[in-house]
Amino acid sequence: MKESSRDLRVADFVRDELSNIMQREMRDPRIGMVSINEVKVSKDLAFADVYISSLETPEHAEQASLVKVLNKAAGFFRSTLAKRHSMRTTPKPRFHYDEVADRAPRLDALISKAVAADAATGDQASPAGPISNHESGRAGLDG
Repeated sequence: MKESSRDLRVADFVRDELSNIMQREMRDPRIGMVSINEVKVSKDLAFADVYISSLETPEHAEQASLVKVLNKAAGFFRSTLAKRHSMRTTPKPRFHYDEVADRAPRLDALISKAVAADAATGDQASPAGPISNHESGRAGLDG
């Protein structure tokens, strides 16, 4: 499903403005440093799914609490967004914790381990160096 350029522009606007609001206008100490990773806007612009992450919330319970706090403040975010644009409707933000950011280091470690394992098995497969003519199937062609 392809997003229209309007959906993308609205999503970018919402991402940028929510970042500014969280950084400069939020007074809730429970929020802390939050990164907005992605915003997806519904076709009718009624909702904006906001995917966030935070280095300050490593535990799942803390992540759930952060999302709950942000979702309770959705009305504040929506009314503040409405003052900053001239669109007919303002999307209601729905916050979700983006676990992709948390999984990245683990995936990176798995990839490094797989590459190291491939390198180790590759070194064992041909310890003598380059493949000789006999091994490559060209034994009868050279002489």
